[in-house]
Amino acid sequence: MIKFASRIEKVKPSPTLALTAKAKKLKAEGKDIVNFGAGEPDFDTPDFIKDKAIEAIRSGFTKYTPTQGTLELREAISEKFKKDNSLQYAPDQIVVSSGAKHSIYNIISVLVDLGDEVLIPSPYWVSYPEMVNLAQGKPVFMETQAANNFKITAEQLKKNISKKTKLLILNSPSNPTGCVYTEQELKDIARVCVENNIFVISDEIYEKLIYDGTAHFSIASIDSKIYDLTITVNGVSKSYSMTGWRIGYLGAPKEITQAVSRLQDHSTSCPASISQKAAVFALKEGGEFVNKMRDEFRKRRDYIIKRLDNMSKIDYIRPQGAFYVFCCIKYTGLTSSEFSSRLLDEAGVSLIPGQGFGRDDYIRISFATNMKEIEKGMDRLQKWLEELR
Repeated sequence: MIKFASRIEKVKPSPTLALTAKAKKLKAEGKDIVNFGAGEPDFDTPDFIKDKAIEAIRSGFTKYTPTQGTLELREAISEKFKKDNSLQYAPDQIVVSSGAKHSIYNIISVLVDLGDEVLIPSPYWVSYPEMVNLAQGKPVFMETQAANNFKITAEQLKKNISKKTKLLILNSPSNPTGCVYTEQELKDIARVCVENNIFVISDEIYEKLIYDGTAHFSIASIDSKIYDLTITVNGVSKSYSMTGWRIGYLGAPKEITQAVSRLQDHSTSCPASISQKAAVFALKEGGEFVNKMRDEFRKRRDYIIKRLDNMSKIDYIRPQGAFYVFCCIKYTGLTSSEFSSRLLDEAGVSLIPGQGFGRDDYIRISFATNMKEIEKGMDRLQKWLEELR
């Protein structure tokens, strides 16, 4: 038997990927499956972005770039931070990685040491605690409530701080809940972090997908003190429907970006040169596409929650951002895994169990699929719930 490193033994497989794989297998076998599990936009990458990538290939832009990313892309990101987030990150304060997930992994790897505690609001994106485990840190979960839109408070944050606390992970808009922190909420949280010298990862990957006039706010823009403690993470995957292009980035104090760059030197080196060239034009010219996609997502969200309002045994909090509805299923008497597995087998509907997000009494419905499929899937879900015994 192979003896693996102890750190890898602590890491659990992704439940989102496992159930998605099962749904894909059933579909490949010819079964009619409605997929509410997707964690990526169903829209194609816009042609003007594709064209820039093709142009880069034909012009021979296919070699290594600097580890931190091309200067052209980092300048575009710097301008984006300034324009959208009121954040001043110079190009040498930016590192481009192979996806926002990779950016977060890099940050945790360079900041978290053996036994360091990382505060994670729950529900949480499934990969946060596993990345902390890989760094041999300790995830500390802060349970949130639907009554507060699944957001932590400054008081709750204070109560969970110990001498070993190193880092807080914030995700706004959130996967899986769709919650969005207000400016005042972030100011209160920032004050506690500054008082206790706690770093913050601000995961803003869903920043552009916000509804109902809700405003996005970057915690690092509050003042110089929290700016010095914050690593702001974003990417082109969700906003520009470029998940497979694998471009994420972070902005941080220069000392942190230098450490992240050293790590990336010896792990992945640079992200794909072609994807970087495409990302420049996504950031510069993608505004109209983002607006159209956001409007379509809002219509889908509104349809789903209207349908959920007429279903028994299921409840939800109206998501303000991202493209998920996080639904409470405690009245069914099933765990999230039982619910998801039975729904897939009995009704041909695939969604994600909440267990992997830290809430076994919830499931996540993604509306990153077309309206025809959404209508069919909601019909099946309603009928299945009515017949559930």
